[in-house]
Amino acid sequence: MARKALVTGGNRGIGKAVAAGLVAEGLDVTIGVRDLAAGEAAAAEIGARAVELDLSNPEHVDTPRDVEVLVNNAGLLWEGSIFDSMDRFEATMDVSLHGPFSLIRACLPAMQAAGYGRVVNVSSGWGSFAEGLGGGGAYGVGKAAMNALTVITDRDTPDFIKINAMCPGWVRTRMGGPGANLSPEEAADTGIWLSTLPEDGPSGGFFRRRQPIQW
Repeated sequence: MARKALVTGGNRGIGKAVAAGLVAEGLDVTIGVRDLAAGEAAAAEIGARAVELDLSNPEHVDTPRDVEVLVNNAGLLWEGSIFDSMDRFEATMDVSLHGPFSLIRACLPAMQAAGYGRVVNVSSGWGSFAEGLGGGGAYGVGKAAMNALTVITDRDTPDFIKINAMCPGWVRTRMGGPGANLSPEEAADTGIWLSTLPEDGPSGGFFRRRQPIQW
């Protein structure tokens, strides 16, 4: 039976490319989206299914998920200062920290029952202290928090559950803009790799182009 996967923000960009890659790898893929109509259209293109998933809604993120592979891909980037809006700060933390943490918790029972789990947190070099933190608003804070979440959740889960973070690089998406140097498919490669790691694959790390990078 095919492994089941959930990819948040999977209706476009990197998330859609990761989801398509996992379908090609033989996984049973669901994409989590805020706009269900748009999500169903995207899912039909790649052979997946769609489910409404708002990372700020406790009823959505706390619901147990029967999946063994979780890709926390959804992201939120605002321009301006971190002090501009408390609402924007809280929304960023919902997408980068609270929602992903709740989804990991919601997926743990199925992963433990299967004796298998893969979690990929789509972070950014802008969340790396080594690379100086960046992005508009609270983006860097949210991704740094996601990186910390990766390390701690990996520590507190069984070895057969592999939890890693990745930086996709500068990608031609709505967030990255048309001048970026990578296609969504190129950026998705690391996410697909981390989602399908063998038993001896890495865990608790931060990767770009399949290579480890500094936190």
